[in-house]
Amino acid sequence: MTKVLRHTAVSALTAWLALSLTACGSGREYTVPKEACGVPLNEKTLDPFLFDGKKLRVTGGSVIETGTNIQGACRIGVDGKLVVHLRVDKADKLYDPMDKLYAFRFTNREKMKDLPFAGLGALGDATSMVSTGCSGPKADSLIAIVSVDGQAGGDVAERRKDIKAFILDFVPKVKKALRCTA
Repeated sequence: MTKVLRHTAVSALTAWLALSLTACGSGREYTVPKEACGVPLNEKTLDPFLFDGKKLRVTGGSVIETGTNIQGACRIGVDGKLVVHLRVDKADKLYDPMDKLYAFRFTNREKMKDLPFAGLGALGDATSMVSTGCSGPKADSLIAIVSVDGQAGGDVAERRKDIKAFILDFVPKVKKALRCTA
């Protein structure tokens, strides 16, 4: 191998290695907390909405401990961009998310079938809403709303599947935290 060719090969290898190491420096520089918004988080169901960044921040209060309020809301963001918005309303009865009153929340709303708990649910391209019984000391029923960035989680079909997985994991945790008996 000639000296010029060897020098070119070494330079190319050095440049490739530098680019590779730079790429390794990007990614998630934050840790996903085990709990946020007053409930345990499941990193597996949250993961599709997370992206590379430096800081994960939880803002707002607990969706459980709302004091005299009937609503709790919380936002999870990365580097200032919303990842997931969680809202829980304490209610006096079940409200049907498919009612025209709630249409404004959704794009391409569909009824959620076969919920693993008693209740009613709707799923859209970036939002899901579930109304379920509680019969606990703090609420008779509750409404859980999960909204995500409309660009998160890949294509729309994948995002919808991920939102559904998230809310089906989230609602039982909320019910447990509220000490619901139904």
